[in-house]
This record gives sequence, structure tokens and C-alpha cells, in this order.
Amino acid sequence: MDKPKILICDNEEAVLESLHNILARDYETILTNSSEGALEKLKETKDIKVVLLDIKLGGIETLKQIKNMRADLPVIMVTDYQATETTAEAIKLGALDYIIKPINAASVLGSIRKAL
Repeated sequence: MDKPKILICDNEEAVLESLHNILARDYETILTNSSEGALEKLKETKDIKVVLLDIKLGGIETLKQIKNMRADLPVIMVTDYQATETTAEAIKLGALDYIIKPINAASVLGSIRKAL
């Protein structure tokens, strides 16, 4: 059986690597370091099951574009600060959850399970 595909979008190489390492055993990860790259990957790969999106990478605008492309696709925001107005706005606009940096494996895996 194919592993579910997770798109990870973050401009920090260490965060991309950390998330990949946490998820690679059970999921196929697709990595990009730009919001443009994330949107391109979504167009190219129709069977992505979840998106992890850095809130700083065009956050709200990119979230809106993703939801316009695929309204049912779960998006989990990745942020380096706790609940803020931006995070709250992202949830209102359809983000399923958010993960706070530094990355915690249990938190990431819990959010992914909730999304699937």
C-alpha cells in the first residue's frame, strides 16, 4: 500500500529535515521551501493528503490559495510563536491545526493523525 503523501512547506532547511525525519517512516514527504513551490506541487500531485505550511511563507494568502484549489485538503500551520491573531485567522480560514516550533514529534504525529 502506498504511503499517504504529506506536503511540507517551510523556508528553514532544518525544519524541513526535522519534519521529514519525523514523518518518513509512515508517510511520503514532499518538501518545498516556498509558497510558490507548494502551490506548484499541489497542481502536480493530486493525491497529497495533508499540507504542513509555515505561517511566515505567505501564510494566510497561501492558505487561501490552497483552499481555493482543494477546499477539503487539511492544512496544518507551522509557527514559531504561540497562538496569535495570524494563527487564529488561519484556523478561521480553514486550517485544521497548528504546530509550534521547535518541532515536537508527538505533536506533529498527533496533528497528522487528526488530519487523516
